Amino acid sequence: MSLVRNVFLLLPLAVLTACAEPDPPNVIVIVTDDQGYGDMSVHGNPELNTPELDRLAHEGVRLEDFHVDPTCSPTRAALMTGRYSARVGVWLTYAGRNHQRADELTMADVFRFNGYRTAIFGKWHLGDNLPFRPQDRGFDESLIHGGGVAGETPDVWGNNYFEDIYFRNGKPEPVQGYSTDVWFNEASRYIEANAEAPFFIYLASNTPHNPFNVPQSYSQPFLDAGIEEPRARFYGMIRNIDENIGRLRAHLEALGLTRDTIILFMTDNGTTAGYTGDRDGWPSSGYNAGMRGRKGSVYEGGHRAAMFINWPGGNLADGLVVDGLAAHIDVLPTLIELVDLELPRSVVFDGASLASDLRGHVVPQADRALVVHNQARFGEPVGEGRMIKYKDYAVMTERWRMVGPALYEIEADPGQHTDVADNYPEVVADLTLAYESWWDDVSVGSDRHVPTVIDPARQREVMLTAQSWHGDTIPYNQQHVRAGVTGTGYWAIDVRKPGRYQVELRRWPRELDLAMGSSVPAPDLPDGADPKFELYVLRSNALEAKSAGLIAGQQSLTQSVASADTAAVFRFDLESGVQILEAWFDSPDGESWGPYYVYIEPSNSPR
Repeated sequence: MSLVRNVFLLLPLAVLTACAEPDPPNVIVIVTDDQGYGDMSVHGNPELNTPELDRLAHEGVRLEDFHVDPTCSPTRAALMTGRYSARVGVWLTYAGRNHQRADELTMADVFRFNGYRTAIFGKWHLGDNLPFRPQDRGFDESLIHGGGVAGETPDVWGNNYFEDIYFRNGKPEPVQGYSTDVWFNEASRYIEANAEAPFFIYLASNTPHNPFNVPQSYSQPFLDAGIEEPRARFYGMIRNIDENIGRLRAHLEALGLTRDTIILFMTDNGTTAGYTGDRDGWPSSGYNAGMRGRKGSVYEGGHRAAMFINWPGGNLADGLVVDGLAAHIDVLPTLIELVDLELPRSVVFDGASLASDLRGHVVPQADRALVVHNQARFGEPVGEGRMIKYKDYAVMTERWRMVGPALYEIEADPGQHTDVADNYPEVVADLTLAYESWWDDVSVGSDRHVPTVIDPARQREVMLTAQSWHGDTIPYNQQHVRAGVTGTGYWAIDVRKPGRYQVELRRWPRELDLAMGSSVPAPDLPDGADPKFELYVLRSNALEAKSAGLIAGQQSLTQSVASADTAAVFRFDLESGVQILEAWFDSPDGESWGPYYVYIEPSNSPR
């Protein structure tokens, strides 16, 4: 394949104006969440029929050896930048290590610089505050949920995929309907409103990520076919996605936009519920396209992803299957070349343009080596959350996969059953050197914090949550908050506007307005909620506090609190610059636990 590391530079104006260019195509990038390569019929799944995804694949170009990171945020960071996720500051899905560095150029920045209208609908998962939000990173319009999936700690309390409250351009807005339907309906509305100007849409569903909440009409046919939970719900979510893709394409056709619109579809990591397997990652039931491993694994099933590109008017080789090794870091360089985009500043991409390959002009090149790593450490104290060398990594070439010290010849052994490292010591040495070079390159600066910016002119109220603290065990979602999973931690902040602020520590989010000693009443869950999710989400434990403490920069403050208080409120001056904010409650028995929610705003802000 014609895959080389590219350096794209700002093109001279004279070159751009030398001749008239055709109208630029619209671009829609669709990313599904936790759908694996094998979770569709085009890749051989015998239990799940996905006619619209199959049609999209057969009518466009399909990349058969396409890879992403094994978890959500890293894949999205690499997709947005064309650079390894670790290089841009993202290697976890929490603990502030899902915050893409502020100086990184995003895909949306590039399209907006070239006159495109830009929008995101669905999952962002690269930060919930300034300067990480979509509106800070090149998107004109956004409708997203908080955190990484509806119902996580930063999200609006009680979101469960049905009739939720999402954030439109940073402001909460109630929506009607099922989450996936909402995202696709919003995309269709945006397309219609911008049909006369080029648009870029990042359409990132939060499905089929758990909780496996889906209208029963989608899961019941799989249950009737004898497929067990949770796979029946998981498949039902994918059927809903498939139908929405069909509706979106029909809408483009009705508007006369099909020929001049690029649709790029991809998945973000390995499957979560597409199969049941043993501890070594091989399926015992379900389907994983013959691969070993699922989401979070550095075996093939954890990071090999689906990738289809369709552009009827773009001279692509329709029906082509590209077999060469490719990755998420290639997407932005490819779109730049396909659409002939100009960059606002010089960027060194880790990825390579696949444009020639998509047009059927494959030029053999020296074998490239790509690195995949998984830094996730759920349920463990994260401390600073820094990267750990040699933790769960794979080095890939078209022939080889080195997974830690093991070596697999991937074409001969796609299930990665037989370690042949002893037979090919020279290959192990070469791939080990490739990993060492990669690590030395991408880990530069990984010890730095990526702080939340405090600047009321751009974001008046900042909500920090326990999901993003550095330190102890992470209360990752609202189920953990309900259950009173405790820990302590701190946040890095960058105060751009020094002055007097109000900092409010809470056990429960503001929208609940509950006393700290309260437990949360059982929610009313919709039809279609996952029974396991329902049992878990009902669990609620009260926590007691007698005092609260706060450290901000060089200041240390404490005050007493009562169980009837809704918050501990501090008012003091924040100094300019990057600093650590640490907060905690002390219980009557002498234990300390961190607030799940911390609100920062100017002390004169109206409530």
